[in-house]
Amino acid sequence: MLELSRICLAAATVLLTLALVSNVVIVLTRNTAARKAAAKEAALVGASGAGGAEPERLAASPAVVESPSRGLGWYTDRTIEISLVLLTVGLAARTFATGHAPFANQYEFACSFAWGMTLAYVFFNHRYRLRTLSLAILPLPVLMLLYAATVGSEAVPLMPALDNHLLLTLHVATAILGYGAAAVAFGAAVFYLIRPHLKLRGLPSEELLDEIGYRAVVITFPMLTIMIILGAVWADIAWGRYWSWDPKETASLVTWLIYGAYLHARVSRGWRGNRSAGLLILGFVAILFTYYGNLFFGGLHAYA
Repeated sequence: MLELSRICLAAATVLLTLALVSNVVIVLTRNTAARKAAAKEAALVGASGAGGAEPERLAASPAVVESPSRGLGWYTDRTIEISLVLLTVGLAARTFATGHAPFANQYEFACSFAWGMTLAYVFFNHRYRLRTLSLAILPLPVLMLLYAATVGSEAVPLMPALDNHLLLTLHVATAILGYGAAAVAFGAAVFYLIRPHLKLRGLPSEELLDEIGYRAVVITFPMLTIMIILGAVWADIAWGRYWSWDPKETASLVTWLIYGAYLHARVSRGWRGNRSAGLLILGFVAILFTYYGNLFFGGLHAYA
């Protein structure tokens, strides 16, 4: 089962990488096609002004060349969905082999983190059909899976502090779902900030990017809230106290406060634009610090 898990996770890494490259090609190709169409239309307009073009020809000149329904974009989307299935099978196989949810160490959490980000991307892609966002989001699960390949994948028994299957599953699962949605918010915020500097056609509007970021945080914030509450309950069971100001606990609290501040500023103060995007980026940086920080600062969560 462990070997099946490794194969599935490796295959998912390859497919996600191919999908990312494919989406880069699609975006650049559409941009080139749009430029050519615009140049052709401009030429026709000029010819029409000189009496050389018919109105019907002008009306037939498209602004963007659309791909067929089963073109490269369709296959790319299916590739990402297959990657999600492979990640799911790989994590399920590891769960069956180890006897616990795949959340007990850096390797397992990195793979689960990649699963959460891929799931969130698939969900928002189905809802908004924004291929361009993949250029900021898909690199994240790919990098996380590549990182997982560099750390030990051996299955080891749960340490005593983690030997609570129910709380382990619920506590970390809510983190995975929240972190995955936060990756989408991060991608939308990055594109919001760099959009004025990009010379690409067909980019999502600033209003839509802002809306996607907000909708993603609507998922992230309650998941982080549940994660912290469950973590406090688990800490009391495992260590005899609800809160220890452990580096990972502190970082998770700071992360929760950042996303809470974002929602408060947006709803109460009407924040939009660069300031909101900056908070979303800061929030995801805090998530990464929460995940990796214990490697440098130790603490009660040094094992994960």
